[in-house]
Amino acid sequence: MLNWIELDAQSLRRNVRAFRERLHGGSLFGAVVKSDAYGHGMIETARLALEAGADWLCVNSLDEGLALRSAGFSVPVLLLGAFEPSRAEEVVAGGFRPGVYLLETLDALGRAAEKASRTVPVHVKLETGTYRQGVTDADLARFVARIRASRWLSLEAAYTHYANIEDTTEHSFAERQRSLFGQMCEAIERDLGRPIPLRHSACSAATILFPQTHAGLVRVGISLYGLWPSRETYASCLSRGESVLELEPVLTWKTRIVQLKQVPEAAYLGYGCTWRATRPTTVAVLPVGYHEGYDRGLSGVAHVLVRGRRAPVRGRVCMNMAMADVTDVPDAALMDEVVLLGRQGEERVSAEQLAAWCGTIPYEIVARIHPGLPRVVVDPATQRP
Repeated sequence: MLNWIELDAQSLRRNVRAFRERLHGGSLFGAVVKSDAYGHGMIETARLALEAGADWLCVNSLDEGLALRSAGFSVPVLLLGAFEPSRAEEVVAGGFRPGVYLLETLDALGRAAEKASRTVPVHVKLETGTYRQGVTDADLARFVARIRASRWLSLEAAYTHYANIEDTTEHSFAERQRSLFGQMCEAIERDLGRPIPLRHSACSAATILFPQTHAGLVRVGISLYGLWPSRETYASCLSRGESVLELEPVLTWKTRIVQLKQVPEAAYLGYGCTWRATRPTTVAVLPVGYHEGYDRGLSGVAHVLVRGRRAPVRGRVCMNMAMADVTDVPDAALMDEVVLLGRQGEERVSAEQLAAWCGTIPYEIVARIHPGLPRVVVDPATQRP
């Protein structure tokens, strides 16, 4: 292989265990594997997460849910994103837990469920301040009444999502959302005449910082993969006196040197002549570029790891190639492994470093790795694959 992802099964197990030990009141653990498991590989990661003790899987799209079912996963799967009402029959047939916030979706699900003679457990998304998907307080009674009017729809859960819990150490906005969520849940229960079986609002940051959000289910995404949601979340954890999770990054992104080039002093390298050699330079050509997810913003600022040493990226990152200066790695050789993201020897390039270098967040760095690249599970505990 010239370009691949390695997943450390042992690290993912430890991350799940760290969260499990933090949960209160027997909360279910929902592993968020949407968007190709944040670039880690959905099928591979879902299998590892369930083996490690996850209870549910959470995805964005119906197609992601269908891929999980096709791969043999029978556990509860929560659909967090939108789907066309015309595909309601697929939702019902797949036994999914659909997140709902539109009356049109409810009606389509009710018809599909009646046709299949199968009750659908719906999760009502409540609008508490993010202003994306969600039922507002003003529309809630009508929404719940529509569910009650159908013998084929069962309100299994109410949930919401926080708008400003990761990017700040001041959490008054999140507290207001949490309070409104509680009030809306109480209104639903009055209308239903019974308790809501599940409430869930906890993302990774909320699960770490606010035990009171754990409720029936937590939805752990970015931190399942060993990444902190933000520096502010880490700082908040310390300031609130919470024990700091020992999260372990799961992903290592590797490529190989496919050519070594001798670049004369004063010669230009790559598109746009953006870098000029100040000495005779040895350049390693790497078969990875922005098509594969290695951001163009890393041009001229990032480092890769070759034989345990940092090698700076020179010139512009191309669509399918990048170049690294290995002049100071004199033993670098053709087909050597190169680490783009992860650890090699004593050195490490983190998702946080890559994000800082190209002006984005770690989520985007990992989520944009091309899904077509092979994902290889490495299990130090059993010495496989």
